[in-house]
Amino acid sequence: MKIHFPKKEKSSEINIRPYWNIIFSLGFVLTLAAFVFGFYFFRQINRESVGEANRPSLHGKTVKKERIEKILEYFAFKKQTSNQILNSPAPIDDPSL
Repeated sequence: MKIHFPKKEKSSEINIRPYWNIIFSLGFVLTLAAFVFGFYFFRQINRESVGEANRPSLHGKTVKKERIEKILEYFAFKKQTSNQILNSPAPIDDPSL
């Protein structure tokens, strides 16, 4: 008695090689485009001047003394609370006690 295994037809197989070529090509093109845009943006940013000539003038603006004192009080309060937290003993969370 001879066992007969059905053979696969060659026409039913899907050739995946073109799909991989498309995916690889698309990835290469996207990577190349990312480099081109990155270089373009770098050139644009590098071309802009960040010197003092382009900054708005700060000579005419003054800050009120009360506002500075209020900010200094705020930071002094934050320093005081930070010192209290650092100097307080840590609570013991040992379940065996």
